[in-house]
Amino acid sequence: MKRLCLLLALFICQPSLAGTQCSEKTANPQALATASASAQRILKALEKNNAQVALLARHGTDLKKYGLHYSHAGFIVRDHPDGRWTVVHLLNECGSSRSNIYAQGLVNFFLDDLKSQDARIVWLKPALAERLSKLLTTQAATSVFDPDYNVIARYDSRQYQNSTAWVLDMLSAAQLPALNPPRRENAQSLQKAQGFIPDVIHIDYSQRILGGLFSANTVFTDHSVGARLSGEYKVVTVRSIFRYLDQLDAIEQQWEWRDGRETNEFGPA
Repeated sequence: MKRLCLLLALFICQPSLAGTQCSEKTANPQALATASASAQRILKALEKNNAQVALLARHGTDLKKYGLHYSHAGFIVRDHPDGRWTVVHLLNECGSSRSNIYAQGLVNFFLDDLKSQDARIVWLKPALAERLSKLLTTQAATSVFDPDYNVIARYDSRQYQNSTAWVLDMLSAAQLPALNPPRRENAQSLQKAQGFIPDVIHIDYSQRILGGLFSANTVFTDHSVGARLSGEYKVVTVRSIFRYLDQLDAIEQQWEWRDGRETNEFGPA
């Protein structure tokens, strides 16, 4: 797996959901200080728990008009080969039709031009966390990965994948028998059997034509004709992943930081 950027690099990569090109951007002192403060808060919370891996969500792209708060999630791994508490997640490559799996430090995870520094950690039940830890620290982390990226990939697509779909596939893969590296089709079959419910987001036809949040890295034909005519697209969101884990009774504990403070009453996901 590839490391996205060095922890205190003077220039940071800017993966985009809107199809813009990657560019080098100076990490100003204020942005670095804010990201470092977020990383320290997360680190403090992680160290209070003995789990080897947890789910970590951030508030990146503003998805309020779709009724969503968290736009991205990855796995935070305690003893990863790239370092203690490394985030493993899927990122789109420069707004293109390709993606890759990256191992990234906590500071960089919160140094990505985010909407806010809101974050949620979800600790998983021990058996699931242990299996995930093994998958995420080996080449098995890529066994359910598909580099064909679509920002609105259909929730059960066999052709395309995005960041949240990969997280869901990994959570399902970790429940499969451990005899062989898990396969994506098997993970998706398990999701269907368990009754996974995707979120439905509405994208007006005018927005499809004029662009906006979704453009260069979007494949609408991944969805049925009916979905395209109605503008109702079934996708994997961070919220639907939380719902899936709750449905499976797979959550051990949660922690959230909203509006600059820790909260025990979780806000909308």
